Amino acid sequence: MGKGNSVKTAAVVLGALALGWATIELAFKPWLDQARKAMDKSDPAKDPDDASTSAPAPVGDEEQPAS
Repeated sequence: MGKGNSVKTAAVVLGALALGWATIELAFKPWLDQARKAMDKSDPAKDPDDASTSAPAPVGDEEQPAS
């Protein structure tokens, strides 16, 4: 096996990967665009799972102390 054979194989593999990437980009373009817009609008400093930043509980839902 020569060095040229491995270079040719690498070129074919890279070409196939590029073609696959382009195919996926074109096939899922509407969803990818929507996801990218949503990521651009999001605030990276805000954690949606953080309980302290969530909306407060409605008034009247507190537990009544036992008497």
